[in-house]
Amino acid sequence: MKKMKIIVLILLICFLFIVVKNKTEKTETAIVDSVQTAKITFIELGSVNCIPCKMMQPIMKEIEEEFPEMVRVVFYDVWTKEGKKYGQQYGIKLIPTQVFLDENGKEFFRHQGFFNKEEIKKLINKQLKK
Repeated sequence: MKKMKIIVLILLICFLFIVVKNKTEKTETAIVDSVQTAKITFIELGSVNCIPCKMMQPIMKEIEEEFPEMVRVVFYDVWTKEGKKYGQQYGIKLIPTQVFLDENGKEFFRHQGFFNKEEIKKLINKQLKK
């Protein structure tokens, strides 16, 4: 009876491992697919507690809505434990900072401070025409 419980426990652990691994792979694939389909990735590095960063939030949403298939918008709160590594990765000196990547993940433009919507749209349209 004890052997049967051990076998059932081992099978349950294996099953859970397979389910979690499969879910993780699907999530990673979805993220990679969205990056690969976007022509531009617009990365906003800021904080939800910074006034100019808060002003960027509706602009980011509008850009995402106006260029749904072409631009992927990503926000990293660099004042959090999880977001701090992105501030370091992109070498930011102040917030907000906007980093724009082409479809190959290569940075083609960077801006520091508040960035108005019309200027962002000009930049995006210019890059899309290339």
